[in-house]
Amino acid sequence: MKIVTFEVEKKRKLGILNADGQWVYPLECFGMEYRRMEEAIEELSESEIQLLNHMAGKDPYTVQGAARIGEVKILAPILRPKQDVICLGVNYMAHAEESARYKKEDFDGERPHAVYFSKRVNGATGDKEGIPRHGDIVKRLDYEVELAVIIGKDASHVSREEAKHYIFGYTIINDVSARDIQDRHNQWYFGKSLDGFFPMGPCIVTFDEIAYPPKLSIRSFVNGELRQDSNTECLIFDIDHIISELSKGMTLKAGTIIATGTPAGAGLGFDPPKFLKTGDEVVCEIEGIGKLTNRVVEDKENRD
Repeated sequence: MKIVTFEVEKKRKLGILNADGQWVYPLECFGMEYRRMEEAIEELSESEIQLLNHMAGKDPYTVQGAARIGEVKILAPILRPKQDVICLGVNYMAHAEESARYKKEDFDGERPHAVYFSKRVNGATGDKEGIPRHGDIVKRLDYEVELAVIIGKDASHVSREEAKHYIFGYTIINDVSARDIQDRHNQWYFGKSLDGFFPMGPCIVTFDEIAYPPKLSIRSFVNGELRQDSNTECLIFDIDHIISELSKGMTLKAGTIIATGTPAGAGLGFDPPKFLKTGDEVVCEIEGIGKLTNRVVEDKENRD
């Protein structure tokens, strides 16, 4: 199923999308009183998930409280993550190559260990909301489409074979990045953590909906131009490896977001680079999940 956080009549609710994605069925219609996605991730039972999967196929005119998708505002699924997002750097080989070219570094084609970093998210940016330009401090603004994994229960010392049983679902994120800030400070945290730099959504697709391991087309477009085009099966370090390795040293709490890395085609990879400017529209698309669309806006503009 596809589960969403949405707003209607100034009230935030959780819901599921129907089979064709044109209607939202509030969870409260089925006697489920979850108000925040983190609650649903931690507490949804298997029987409740089965019920919601069944109800998603129902005719919307038979579901009391159903609303057309255009009549509600779809928000980021997890509005304020409890912890920093865990990110994978250079986890597609072609992106590792283009990153090395951009930094004018030699690249030997070897990636013996995963590169992890974190991203502060004070508030996630939803589908159709704006990405603030931060023009006073950012001159080289970039985009990165990524598959994000949502952990469904606390994971500690998990084997590769067990890793999939700890996944609640998947979503799309755009790991918006200020390349000049990254270069200036010689680390990624600040340049990836500015307010509004975490577009996420439009939904979370539960684990049971996608064959494991995910082999999904992943693409991004800027103003309609295809920029990134790959498949999640091209990850250097796969989801089993990531969950198992991290959980050996830290407990991954339910609701943890892991961004698995971006393929080649980010703005820095072009010659000359194609960085974002005010008014540019970025569409991040992953097969089976949907499209995440955001426009770069001036800081003074209302983000929605």
